[in-house]
Amino acid sequence: MRFIGSLLAVLLALSVNVVSAGDWPQILGPDRNGIARDESLADQWPTNGPPTVWERPVGSGFSAISVAGGKAVLFHRKGQEEIAEAINAKTGQTIWSRSFPAAYVPSFTSDSGPRATPLIRDGRVYLYGAQAAIYCLDMSDGKVLWQRDAYEDYSSKRPSRGEPPEGYFGFGSSPILEGNRLLINIGGSTKEAGIVAFDATTGKTLWKATDERASYSSPVAATIGKQRHVIFATRLNVVSVDPADGRVLFRFPFGRLGPAATGACPVVLGDTVFLSASYGFGAVLAKAGASGAIEVWSDDEVMSSQYTTCVRHGELLFGIHGRQDQGFAALRCFNPKTKQIAWTKEDFGYATLLLADDKLVILTTDGELVLAEANTKKYVELARTRLFNSTTRAIPAFSNGSLFVRDKATLKCMDLSDQSGG
Repeated sequence: MRFIGSLLAVLLALSVNVVSAGDWPQILGPDRNGIARDESLADQWPTNGPPTVWERPVGSGFSAISVAGGKAVLFHRKGQEEIAEAINAKTGQTIWSRSFPAAYVPSFTSDSGPRATPLIRDGRVYLYGAQAAIYCLDMSDGKVLWQRDAYEDYSSKRPSRGEPPEGYFGFGSSPILEGNRLLINIGGSTKEAGIVAFDATTGKTLWKATDERASYSSPVAATIGKQRHVIFATRLNVVSVDPADGRVLFRFPFGRLGPAATGACPVVLGDTVFLSASYGFGAVLAKAGASGAIEVWSDDEVMSSQYTTCVRHGELLFGIHGRQDQGFAALRCFNPKTKQIAWTKEDFGYATLLLADDKLVILTTDGELVLAEANTKKYVELARTRLFNSTTRAIPAFSNGSLFVRDKATLKCMDLSDQSGG
């Protein structure tokens, strides 16, 4: 039985990482860490910014773009419909479009669109709507292969201490695939429906685990030691489960009730897990072992990022220290093991980060695109341009030299590639 369990873990791990070169098939890229593989970026841009390959209008939503096999998937809302569109990544032309009824009404923002990013794998695309509807579509033509209403199935309505039933911004934790299991932090109020695994082919429920409430953080998967983990930052805890059966491998507290939220993804660094939020509970580093996880440190001064996931370069992390809604945010490089801050660029503004070709690709929430060296000694800016004149919250996607960025009305494809061939 131990051999079978170990073999399953290996197969699950392999299945997660099989993607084509240049694909960006899920939130934060192939490995959910914000790193674009094997890309070559220009060191400078023309005066008016990098070339715009194409642009097109979009509906509302904070959902990011996913790209696979030359198709970009957009998930947005127009009127009373959530719409999935497959787009030719080179031309911006719609290949197919599929719409679904949408009844979600926001409580704390004017944006009513989906928050979770599409997930593309094995010729299918998986979507998670703002009111917990799950859809599996055929990537070739948009045909609905199966769908579930998790809000209805698991009684996700769970008001507490003045919080709205669907949380502050609806449902927004992007699903993750491990083998043929689609895992989602649904936060259902029915018994043991905090995290649910669905058969990726049929939509059938495979297992339910924990009573964890939902957050806006998306889970990550990693092999620590010989054990496969899927790590969730839920509303009040960081929880690792065995993807095979939902068995809890470790849990430690992170978060608080009331007007607070967790949006960044966990970052796995060897046998440690790093996570940051804001709202007074800052960041935590925990060491995972066979018998659970032990907190190494927690601190609100090292990194306190409202929802941006830090990106790793060597032994150091780059992140945004501060909050968008309070007007203070700094770009920071720090060592998560020692808590030592390498440098801080004060008053940088809130932003999301990607790493490609030893460069940081940074999109500020006020619409500026910034290119900087992934320099662990000092801040070195290479280029800057304005793309939007409105608030931009969706995380960019990077595929084959193209950056896909959107605000509340427009989706743009920008050419960031090195045209010199260097």
